[in-house]
Amino acid sequence: MNLTLHLTESCNMNCAYCTHEKTPKRMSPEVLHAAIRLAYSTGPHAGICFFGGEPLLEQDLIFEALDTCAGLTAETGKPVQYKMTTNGTLLTEAFLKRAKAAHIGIGLSFEGLAQDTCRRFADGRGSFAIVEEKAKLLLRYLPLTHAMMTIAPRAAGQFADSVQYLYELGFRRITATIAYGNKVQWTDEALAVLQAQLEQIAEFYSEKLLAGKPLYFSPLDAKIRDLLAGYPTAERCHLGMRQMPVAPDGRIYACTQFIGDEDYCLGDVFGGLLPEKCAALAKREATPETCRECALRTRCTNSCGCLNRLETGNERTVSPLQCSYERMLIALADETASKLYESAPEVFAQHFKSVS
Repeated sequence: MNLTLHLTESCNMNCAYCTHEKTPKRMSPEVLHAAIRLAYSTGPHAGICFFGGEPLLEQDLIFEALDTCAGLTAETGKPVQYKMTTNGTLLTEAFLKRAKAAHIGIGLSFEGLAQDTCRRFADGRGSFAIVEEKAKLLLRYLPLTHAMMTIAPRAAGQFADSVQYLYELGFRRITATIAYGNKVQWTDEALAVLQAQLEQIAEFYSEKLLAGKPLYFSPLDAKIRDLLAGYPTAERCHLGMRQMPVAPDGRIYACTQFIGDEDYCLGDVFGGLLPEKCAALAKREATPETCRECALRTRCTNSCGCLNRLETGNERTVSPLQCSYERMLIALADETASKLYESAPEVFAQHFKSVS
């Protein structure tokens, strides 16, 4: 079973687009141990993602989790897979040595040259200089780390330069999305800037691929993969099916945006999942009704209940912003794929075999 452990609702940063409410709530050792036992209770492996708030504020809980999982793996024979999303400001060499030994896959929230535009500390200080140094340290220990970018409207003009900066810093895997929610306002002008920046990124991406020094850039790679192979049903975002968040109090929810909503509480780590609620979610059609006749429905994030709820307040309703952005990405990905295939079909085939 794959569980995302919200170790804390506190964070040492105050990002301009963040929609998560910060509170002093933290996960107790009792909840942590119960969650880990639940993760091992079913399936061929256990999956643990450390999340927050900022999970490194609870580094001792992470180390306790690693120790507990090591014991359960020895006892059950089941392997465990770890992930963590962090803002990076609290990374230390001691932690990274432990993370490397445990094979923790880390996603670093870092927007490159656009970092200080939106990602600042609670006291208003910029975070770029600190995260740049932490990123260099992180890449020494875990060179396959993802840089995770969230681009807000006011940072859109820095998008392409930031991707190039992150690549030159050493990141070869970059995930990126636009900022959603009520703290950002995307205008037609900002979306036009975004499209121009994405076109520049596509040129840089193609240049590196053809030079034999490829960049995995999620907005392009994922859409091109979907074009070639279709969107695997198992990978469709479906509430409560793939990765369930555990709140600090031990309650399990369908997805992150639904924490605190009793209608989407699927149980808790002490009593386990509620079969009837899980079954009801499993029966739901993933694609919203308004999208079922769209030719792009299998290549779009329309089924993401978290994103839909964040944007429209309803997990079954896709926002005009999301629709516009997805159409923009798909068109650019198809154009990029066509040009790459025409110029270097063998290179193209090899790259998308490796990322599929």
